[in-house]
Amino acid sequence: MPAQEFAPGLQIQGFTPPLRLTDYKLVAFDMDSTLINIECVDEIADAVGMKEEVAAITEAAMRGEIADYKESLRRRVALLKGVTIADLEEVYVQRLQLNPGAQKLVQACQAAGLKTLLVSGGFTFFTDRIRDRLGIDFTRSNMLEIRSGPNCGELTGRMVDQPWGDICDGAEKRRMLLETCQQLGISPRQAIAVGDGANDLPMMGEAGLSVAYHAKPKVREQAMVAINEGGLDRVLEVFAR
Repeated sequence: MPAQEFAPGLQIQGFTPPLRLTDYKLVAFDMDSTLINIECVDEIADAVGMKEEVAAITEAAMRGEIADYKESLRRRVALLKGVTIADLEEVYVQRLQLNPGAQKLVQACQAAGLKTLLVSGGFTFFTDRIRDRLGIDFTRSNMLEIRSGPNCGELTGRMVDQPWGDICDGAEKRRMLLETCQQLGISPRQAIAVGDGANDLPMMGEAGLSVAYHAKPKVREQAMVAINEGGLDRVLEVFAR
């Protein structure tokens, strides 16, 4: 079924509305440029005068033009060496905002009984705060290494391996979605996945409903719902009231 304009700025394909939100049991969100308004790695890089270089790599990765996401992230994080914890805090306090409709959508899903999952190629410094702010049930993201000893409180330019692996890329987002569904005893068809970049496509491909939010062309083309105008809560328009 080809994509069709369901409402101004809202495209759908592969299903006929209305759906029932209560038929779903899990909603998985990307963070950067989806739940929140920035790409955190780009804004962190601004603290050391490297935003232009880092943002160019981020854009290419999100468009799917870089095959090895893990290597692209390692390259970007290496450029963050010397950034301080105070710099990270400044990004969170001064630059990071929830995207329009994000809180409303999360609350609507929670009210309908859905569990919530945040899977991000970003960093625990930010995902932990967004988790607590929105009451999200599960998270997976990357951990920045912080120097101890001399110059403590500065980034080393590396990431820390975690019990589940090294880097949360597209394959890890998919794996976390499937693991969470298994943990909850539900089918992936009972999950909703929301994202904007190429690294979100693996999890979106497993979910029963995939949502692209102001996304890259490759992601808009493959999503069942594409929100091209307005806030995240516009996905609620495809559900019965």
